[in-house]
Amino acid sequence: MVIAKPLSSKNAERDALRQRLMNELTANEVICRDIVHIGPIAFAEFCGKLRSTGLLKDFRHAIVEEQVAKFLHILGQNFKNRAVGFFFHHSGETISYHFHNVLRAVVALEAKFLHQPTGAKVPSQILNNNRFYPYFKDCVGALDGTHIRVKVSRELAPRFRGRKEWPAQNVLAACSFDMKFTYVLPGWEGTAFDSRILKNALDREDKLVIPPGKFYLMDARLPLRSGLIAPYRGVQYHLNEYSRRGPQNAKELFNHHHASLRNVIERAFGVIKKGFQ
Repeated sequence: MVIAKPLSSKNAERDALRQRLMNELTANEVICRDIVHIGPIAFAEFCGKLRSTGLLKDFRHAIVEEQVAKFLHILGQNFKNRAVGFFFHHSGETISYHFHNVLRAVVALEAKFLHQPTGAKVPSQILNNNRFYPYFKDCVGALDGTHIRVKVSRELAPRFRGRKEWPAQNVLAACSFDMKFTYVLPGWEGTAFDSRILKNALDREDKLVIPPGKFYLMDARLPLRSGLIAPYRGVQYHLNEYSRRGPQNAKELFNHHHASLRNVIERAFGVIKKGFQ
C-alpha cells in the first residue's frame, strides 16, 4: 500500500530539488553554459538587470534566477513547456507563466541596451584607421538582415519559410563598430522582402533613426535610401574575393573598405547565433 505524501511535503521536496539544481547550475561553468547558454557571472548579472525592471520578482516556489533559467533553457533548446516542467518540477502552465513574465521583463530592458547613435563622435574604429578616415567619418554603423529560426503553427509555417527550409523571421538590425546592436526589428515573416522590411523600419513609430548628415553601410540587395550607402554593384565586393588580389581601381577600393567596415554586422549576428547552437 502506497501512502500519498501531504501536498506541503511534496512542495518542500520539489523546492529542495530545484534549489540543488540552481546551486549546481550557478556553480558550474560547463553546466551553466549547457543549460542557459551563458556563464554563471553573466547569468547573475542578467538576473540582476531583470530584477531592476520591477517586472520580475521572487515567487514562493520560484525565485527570479529559476524563472530566468527556464526562459533561457527554452530559448536555447527549443523545448516544450512540459519537458522543461519535468526538468524543473513544475507544471507546463507554470512554466508558460514564468516564461512570459521573463519575456516582458526582457522587452522592458530595450531602452537600456539599444541606444541609437547620435553621430556626435566619430567611431574610434574609423577615426584611428587611415583606411577609413576621413572617408567614412560620418558613418554611424552597419545595417543588415538575417533569418532567425522560429517555431510557428503549421498554418503559418509557409509564410515564414522563405529561403530557408525551416520557418524563420527576417530580422533587420543595425550595430555600431564595437558590435553593439543599436536597432532591431523582429517579427517579419521569412518570406517578406528586404525592401519592405527596410521601408517599415524607416517609417514606423519606433523607427530606425539616421542622424542628419550621417549614414549607415548596407548590403547591395537593399534599396538605396537617403542615409544608407551600399557598395558599387557589379564590382568585386566580398573580402574573400580580395584575398586573391587587391583592389584594382577606385570602385574596388571603395567596395573593399565598405566590406571591411560592414562586416561588423555579420560578426555581430554570428556571435548571437553561436550562443544558441
